[in-house]
Amino acid sequence: MIDLGKLATPLLHRFDPETAHELAINSMALGLGGSAPKDVPALATRAFGLRFPNPIGLAAGFDKNARAVRPLAKLGFGHVEAGTVTPRPQSGNPQPRLFRLPEDGAIINRMGFNGCGIDRFCRNLARLHRPMPNGRTRGATVPLGANIGINKIGAEPLRDYPELVSRVSPYVDYVTMNLSSPNTPGLRDLQSAQMLTDLLSAINTRNPDRLPLLVKLAPDMDDSSYEPILEAAIAGGAQGLILTNTTIARPSSLTSPLAAETGGLSGRPLASRSREVLKVVSNLNKGRIALISCGGIETGEDVLDRIRMGADMVQIYTSFVLQGPALLSRLKTELLDAMRREGFETIADAHGTALSV
Repeated sequence: MIDLGKLATPLLHRFDPETAHELAINSMALGLGGSAPKDVPALATRAFGLRFPNPIGLAAGFDKNARAVRPLAKLGFGHVEAGTVTPRPQSGNPQPRLFRLPEDGAIINRMGFNGCGIDRFCRNLARLHRPMPNGRTRGATVPLGANIGINKIGAEPLRDYPELVSRVSPYVDYVTMNLSSPNTPGLRDLQSAQMLTDLLSAINTRNPDRLPLLVKLAPDMDDSSYEPILEAAIAGGAQGLILTNTTIARPSSLTSPLAAETGGLSGRPLASRSREVLKVVSNLNKGRIALISCGGIETGEDVLDRIRMGADMVQIYTSFVLQGPALLSRLKTELLDAMRREGFETIADAHGTALSV
């Protein structure tokens, strides 16, 4: 079996970023990925009614069309989030639209929700549930989420989000509403308390017995904006928030010549703001719904830091793209070492311990 983490990642980085991404997805879809050992019980955690073998998930955007869910799960993620999927196929923004900034530990993308559309997305998910000879279904081995969004043209959010929730529900364990990509015009305007209330009401009416529903938010709002959105999410029955999506800000610390490219910036430069948003929302939330922290996570110490700040889990994207699958094993080893140093036997023991009382 080919170990993509040690052999393929340096080779892939010789290609332009989007070509490399397609090669990685195609390779994993063909079964050329690695397989991680079983996680130790100390890393297991629970959130929105589901059990996760470890708190490190793969953020949406990597497997947009749900083509490599099972191979990605086998690499050692605690959960995998596929998408963003839109009602209709769309090509996204013109290329080039994906840029590596390795000297900054960052990526800029302006992909624009390119994807196959909900029909093919669901067909790909359905393959995960095909019966095996023993009568069981294969599944994804870890909890699977679907990240849903709207088309650039002809979108009707109050129609589209409820329909997307309905379409993906037979195949996944939870659903994330993406209201925060900076690359779809008008999408971030949906991040108001009133609009979120209306969206959740429409979703609940269309899907009275729906799966756990999460909302993914941007890091570029004022701190005061998060409280009404949090309260609207809780009142509308959402089970969690993902904090945060990419940023349109450009920190002065960036050194790459690509730093001025338009799009969402992710990775190390986002870490400080991601932590700030998590701290603000955690202190307001007080454990009422689940929080998933995303942005600039590169070490096991980073993971523990977010857990201690009130995150139930984390998601990674940029560090995985830049460092490859071998990152997962390192993160878990460092996380366990950090837990032992701090005297935590389990992830649950560490949760929220850095929050103000």
